[in-house]
Amino acid sequence: MGNDRVRVGIIGASGYGGIQLMRLLLEHPKVTITYLAGHSSAGKPYTDLYPHLTHRVDLTIEPIDLMAIAERCDVVFMGLPNGLACDMTPMLLEKGCKVLDLSADYRFRNLSTYTEWYKKERQDQGVNSRAVYGLPELYREAVKDAQLIGCPGCYPTASLLALSPLIKQGLIDPDTVIIDAKSGTSGGGREAKVNMLLAEAEGSLGAYGVAKHRHTPEIEQIASDLAGADLKLQFTPHLIPIVRGILATVYAKLRDPGLVRDDLITIYSAFYRASPFVKILPHGVYPQTKWAWGTNLCYIGIETDPRTGRVIVLSAIDNLVKGQAGQAVQCLNLMMGWDEALGLPQLAFYP
Repeated sequence: MGNDRVRVGIIGASGYGGIQLMRLLLEHPKVTITYLAGHSSAGKPYTDLYPHLTHRVDLTIEPIDLMAIAERCDVVFMGLPNGLACDMTPMLLEKGCKVLDLSADYRFRNLSTYTEWYKKERQDQGVNSRAVYGLPELYREAVKDAQLIGCPGCYPTASLLALSPLIKQGLIDPDTVIIDAKSGTSGGGREAKVNMLLAEAEGSLGAYGVAKHRHTPEIEQIASDLAGADLKLQFTPHLIPIVRGILATVYAKLRDPGLVRDDLITIYSAFYRASPFVKILPHGVYPQTKWAWGTNLCYIGIETDPRTGRVIVLSAIDNLVKGQAGQAVQCLNLMMGWDEALGLPQLAFYP
């Protein structure tokens, strides 16, 4: 192992987020994976879970031993179910590790909001106050200086990248915002669930978490931060019978109905000019999930409807990459002072 390589551990490496991190970190030129940790899979070779990596990985999943992890890792990715990372992170930070949490535990500034939606009481306000929301397109400078990152959810990533320029520039009436989003089945994780079975999901489309999905307050928190006012937004997620990808369609009433599509394309292009992973599409082109497959890109298409005075913004991401593991690696790159795009794919598996 070269001395210039950063030692990385993954706690909760067995799920889809974990395997995406493995794919990205194995190809990353500046890191070495030194610890894989898990509960139920502890003691198993990682390739028992993912045999396709037999030629690349010779690591066994170890028990979650925080002292051992802190000794052997400079950076720790947490890929655990909600409510577990917050019990482990304080010690890892104390021992000098940088922590990137892929769960919801460090996404909320107000822990009472977290408790309301995730049903876990928290006593770690001090640690939580150090967390930076890991959406680099909005908080790049804060991410660079962070020790603890709360990586965004996949729906909030797609939704906020579509919405942020409109809210930040005061171009819309925020009370009129409607987010209609659709995700592939991998967003539900690797555990067996009846509604994710091929026989259940194939050929069907349905909404879930209507008016009460946990990503709603996360989107509202960041949108309110951008607006400088407390916003309430309407968000409805749907399950579609594909493996990966999110398409978010955002509707809102323009304050100035004279704004046309090309004006907004110019505004969006300027807003994201320093963001290598956001691609603003030319007029009349609307994104498709397959374009982002396997990449850390977000494709954004914009339209205005002069008849209704509304703007319609569509964003497409891979929920497992820009919506999860890739975004975490993007944050790692910034935290380490590396090129933001280092080791992150920008060419889709297509078709």
